[in-house]
Amino acid sequence: MSRTAAPTNAEQLLVRTDQADGCTTLLLNAPGKLNALSGAMLDALEAALGALAQDEACRVILLRGAGRAFCAGHDLAEMMALQDAAQHRELFARCSRLMLKIQQQPQPVIACVEGVATAAGCQLVAACDLAYASDAARFAVSGINLGLFCATPAVALSRNVGRKAALEMLLTGEFISAQRAEQLGLINAAVPADELDGLIEAKVAAITAKDGGALAEGKRLFYRQLETGSAAAYQMAGASMACGMQQAAAQDGIGGFLAAKAAPKASKSA
Repeated sequence: MSRTAAPTNAEQLLVRTDQADGCTTLLLNAPGKLNALSGAMLDALEAALGALAQDEACRVILLRGAGRAFCAGHDLAEMMALQDAAQHRELFARCSRLMLKIQQQPQPVIACVEGVATAAGCQLVAACDLAYASDAARFAVSGINLGLFCATPAVALSRNVGRKAALEMLLTGEFISAQRAEQLGLINAAVPADELDGLIEAKVAAITAKDGGALAEGKRLFYRQLETGSAAAYQMAGASMACGMQQAAAQDGIGGFLAAKAAPKASKSA
């Protein structure tokens, strides 16, 4: 899988885009700042996702980080330069908007983590639909070490791992290994670095082989039902499946399966 494109002045782009075989890679491209989520980086990522939401050729989105980190969280120097609480609220609202946009994106979004993912960078991993990491990657929500509780990262983190595990990370600010992140459910799998691209390629191939409309509706329903009670969730899910049954992809897929299942019986009876 090609990891990056090389457009003119690519080094000046905060988010570099590469498209191949239905997969679009978005590369966070500020390695000198460990791909920190500056205001400009937040805007660039949100704009890239917005454009891809309308791109029918894009079936899955892959997030990676340039250099030795996936993402080190917010740009602390930029945060300190802001003058008042209103400006800080706006910055965190922009970050929250990006995390919600990932959830609302019609395509599955996969984080591919190499190096560290800290604070809002760990939040970014948690916000993605799937996440895979090198076994050398490390994760932390470490704001507490600087006197600032990672409240916004806690939203995504606590929706991925259990309460006590989330609070242990949030209250201690300690790093956890990729293996521990896998055990907790923060990521899907941790593998040796030289196996990571192969794993990603296999998952991307499995997803792009599926019907895009079914994927988009399934992802939308998945997140909606998580935020409601079981009875309402079943009602929404049933309506979604009834609608899905009317679509050509389901009619063709199920019809083909039944035909294949019946074929051996017909030949045997003959």
